[in-house]
Amino acid sequence: MSENKNDQFQKLSAPKGVPDYAPPQSAAFIHVRDEFARQARIAGYQHIELPVFEDTTLFARGVGESTDVVSKEMYTFEDRGGRSVTLRPEGTAGVMRAFIEHNMDRGYLPVKLNYYGPFFRYERPQAGRYRQLQQVGVEAIGMDDPLLDAEVIALADRSYRAIGLSGFRLELTSLGDRNCRPAYREKLQQFLFDLPLDDETRKRAEINPLRVLDDKREEVREMTADAPLMLDHLCDDCRAHFDAVTAALDSFGVPYVINPRMVRGLDYYTKTTFEFVHDGLGAQSGIGGGGRYDGLMAQIGGPDLSGIGYGLGVDRAVLALEAEGVELEEASHRVDVFGIAIGDEARVKMSKLIDELRAAGVSADMSYGQRGLKGSMKGADRAGARYALVLGERELEAGEVAVKNLAEHSQESVALSAQAVTQAVTGAGA
Repeated sequence: MSENKNDQFQKLSAPKGVPDYAPPQSAAFIHVRDEFARQARIAGYQHIELPVFEDTTLFARGVGESTDVVSKEMYTFEDRGGRSVTLRPEGTAGVMRAFIEHNMDRGYLPVKLNYYGPFFRYERPQAGRYRQLQQVGVEAIGMDDPLLDAEVIALADRSYRAIGLSGFRLELTSLGDRNCRPAYREKLQQFLFDLPLDDETRKRAEINPLRVLDDKREEVREMTADAPLMLDHLCDDCRAHFDAVTAALDSFGVPYVINPRMVRGLDYYTKTTFEFVHDGLGAQSGIGGGGRYDGLMAQIGGPDLSGIGYGLGVDRAVLALEAEGVELEEASHRVDVFGIAIGDEARVKMSKLIDELRAAGVSADMSYGQRGLKGSMKGADRAGARYALVLGERELEAGEVAVKNLAEHSQESVALSAQAVTQAVTGAGA
């Protein structure tokens, strides 16, 4: 018996933990990503396009070897030239490398940059936790000014509100700097080393004790409930910096809560550190965050310049919109105009008209195949079109096309030209 040809091929699917965004959900994805980027541009952040992979050393040195990102989650491989490269797990280190390489410090400071795209971490996949995650980020580099911190945080807050989210909260803290961190580190280590920690956690406490406060295991959280907190051991300069940030946020009307136990997942953060949390997402409640990273640039071989930035999760923002029941018009609206032609001659004329409308900047599509009027109107409905253009024998004879306003259930006939149709559907020249 011959083997069925289809049985020779295993059904293929996306890699585990890598989401597809197919229509109509892709409309929500694009809306969120583009609005985040638009808000950054409004605030003067210029786009930078980053490589998807970098030299592994960049992330080991910049992100921190004690982090889970570097020690457990990076996609690292050897290329054909024997070089160790890594798919980018985050964006800040890559921006710092580009900043140094292109001598951006020689211009006006701060340099404001924004970027977006996929990032890669080998994590245990679950809802909102993907191995390919999508983020929009900004970096403001070259100025240690609390008002700049407040600007970045307010920009992130505005970005979430611009897509229609409201059920999130901003958590805020300070992680100190090179002046007050060492004394606090010693005090925290003294506390941790008196606890019955397992070997791996004790090793983490030796490398970066702050990471232990971020441990999600209940038994560890109970043991560290009375641990000293950085916010209580800030030097005068860091305290004044943090107070200035919160005062600016108050003046902007940006609501926040102080979370003294917050520890971000990357080692480079100093001073102002923040996270946006949405409880509608369950365990993966963080939808974005960031902070200041004084010393990072010098750590990877550049000038000792300060910076602050954030990464907003596009995937989780989409899930948060779904959790809040926010419906986006873009999800159902694909084009403004949908052409319907009855007969071969009309179909040729309509295809030319649709092409001319697109050239004029009007989003347009048409019904293909030998569908009748009723079947073609279903296509207009599925496209979310606001107007349907109907062209049949009678319209051809008159040199006109019927323009149906689908929302108002009204109709008018205009000349069979892109200019006339554009005026009818946009009001241009009226």
